[in-house]
Amino acid sequence: MLRKTYDWMLKIAERPAAPYVMGAVSFAESSFFPFPPDIMLVPMALARPDRAWTYAAICTITSVAGGLVGYAIGALLYDTLGQWLFSLYGLESGAEAFRAAYAQYGLWIILLKGFTPIPYKLVTITSGFAGYDLLTFTILSLITRGARFALLAALLARYGEPIKGVLDRHLGKVALVLILTIVGGFAAVKLIY
Repeated sequence: MLRKTYDWMLKIAERPAAPYVMGAVSFAESSFFPFPPDIMLVPMALARPDRAWTYAAICTITSVAGGLVGYAIGALLYDTLGQWLFSLYGLESGAEAFRAAYAQYGLWIILLKGFTPIPYKLVTITSGFAGYDLLTFTILSLITRGARFALLAALLARYGEPIKGVLDRHLGKVALVLILTIVGGFAAVKLIY
């Protein structure tokens, strides 16, 4: 099943609608969706290495736009939708500690967690909940998400063929590492907060 999905994503990368689908995944991941846009960005950039930077730009813009929706959820809907999302991910007890950390470390929280596998939606929702300055949040989101996707684009553009070879031979192991990274990100947030 995993191989079919990977092959399907490589084929879909050549379709005109592929960047829109990837952008939608990137947008949703920053506010409520549990999977990162890398699941589409990587196969698309491998299929079209000449477009890796374009794909990274799309992911950056849509991720920040989705982050603004996440911010709005935290600022306007935390008591309903925001708490539900945090409880869905098992992180409701950490929300208050995370929010309290913004008073002292907001800039570093956004920059560091936006670049890591820790789900970015937790940063966006908590930023709104904590009342973090919206303009500063937007600028920091552009920096951290842009750097994250630019690094991935640079690696895929430069080492695309060897990476594709590794994925072709070891897709199951790579997928397992990705899943463990995502789960580890959630676990890290839970342990820290």
